[in-house]
Amino acid sequence: MGAWQPLPDDLPPEVRHFVEQLRLLKDRTGLSLVALGARTAYSKSSWQRYLNATQPPPRQAVAALCRVAGIPAEEAERFGVRWELAVQAWPRQPAPAPAPAGGGPLPVPADGPVPPPSGSTPGPADGPSLPPADAPVPGEYEDDPTVPWWDRPEEVPPQRPAGRRLLIAALLALLTLLVVALVGAVTLG
Repeated sequence: MGAWQPLPDDLPPEVRHFVEQLRLLKDRTGLSLVALGARTAYSKSSWQRYLNATQPPPRQAVAALCRVAGIPAEEAERFGVRWELAVQAWPRQPAPAPAPAGGGPLPVPADGPVPPPSGSTPGPADGPSLPPADAPVPGEYEDDPTVPWWDRPEEVPPQRPAGRRLLIAALLALLTLLVVALVGAVTLG
């Protein structure tokens, strides 16, 4: 433990501080990366990337490490704040440029790309289409929404309306009354 590879020199201070604190927390557990992976929903190689600052961890990974380390809620909340600061400052990887299908560069007219005719939808012959405006930018960090089953809050089953219970009770009372009346009629007759 504690034999970590040095962090890159150009790492932003928020990221460096966060990763150093994450490393201390991992060392505090006394677990190997394999054992940590078994106790959380994240693999050994994922933890290596997180703890060597090559990839930001998802918030749920940090929460899982805090849970495994048994730290109090206030300290876990501070880790959440450190995570937010670090993710905002985390260096972005440049997005690789897509290669053209034919292997060579796409021809572009001197006055720029030609827009498709109005009223038409771009097709494969029109070249690559642009991603929607709300699509994530390649290389930009996205929080992983995966939450391990043991960290999910318990789901409370929906309550049935009280009127339904009252209706069932009334039907049972009516049925009981009918049975009593029927039994009385049979014994008297």
